[in-house]
Amino acid sequence: MTDAMSFLLERLHAAGLTDVVAAEPATGGLAATAGLARRSDGTTLFVKAFGEPPSDDAFAAEAEGLTVLREAGGVATPDIILADRDLLVLSVLQPRPGTDAFWEQLAHALAHLHTTTRYPRFGWHRDNWLGRRRQVNTWDDDGFEFFAQHRLLRWLGERRVQEALDAADRAALERLCDRLPELLPVRPACLTHGDLWALNVMATPDGRPALIDPAVSYTWAEVDLAHLWTTAPPPEAHVFFELYAELTGLDGGWRERMPILQLRQHLAVIAQFDPDWGAADLVRATLAPFRRRP
Repeated sequence: MTDAMSFLLERLHAAGLTDVVAAEPATGGLAATAGLARRSDGTTLFVKAFGEPPSDDAFAAEAEGLTVLREAGGVATPDIILADRDLLVLSVLQPRPGTDAFWEQLAHALAHLHTTTRYPRFGWHRDNWLGRRRQVNTWDDDGFEFFAQHRLLRWLGERRVQEALDAADRAALERLCDRLPELLPVRPACLTHGDLWALNVMATPDGRPALIDPAVSYTWAEVDLAHLWTTAPPPEAHVFFELYAELTGLDGGWRERMPILQLRQHLAVIAQFDPDWGAADLVRATLAPFRRRP
């Protein structure tokens, strides 16, 4: 039995799920140990566990995000079996099919989420977690100020970000933040998934799109769009972007905005992971027009 399997079984039994007889690690998790657990009746559960949780409420915040996406936004998410300080246990989803039809369904689901959950303020009633780092969700009436302070500048205090970006980079980011009202259109806040890359898109047992690993807040819908657009979606996803733009009435310039909106995720990756998979280079490329020339 591997260390990961033993760890997951120990956490499950300590939480009272003593009928779990086996566990095996799952691929894809970056912030926590993830796996599939088999119960004595043959049913399977998905489980995530922290060795040392980033906070006492990290899994509770994730479970809340899954619930609100389903109940308020109509998006399929896994059922929550248990959520406590050290453990999150969910129903099992399926790998997404590689078909155009699936991504068309996702476009309808995400458009519905973003157009039916508009809200007068930006933020969320609590902070939650993007990986193992806190996502600050302090309420703000101004979307530009919210995005600048809590989605971009917030990361400059992180040690790895300080090491990766020099003073000129940081000054360029501050200048970009000052110019956000020129660079981005005024948009309302809506409920967003918050960490919507392709690996967080799965399927229900009957094949419908389902989302996992949220970091929800009320902010611009294009924050979700940018994360999908810039993280190498599969070829069949092209129909998603065309249909989503049509369903939500996006203007023709939305593609040019994606690198600016995705800065938040690149900064979060730099803050947490070494190597950063090229995130620092992408940040510097986006910031290049905002460097002062001598």
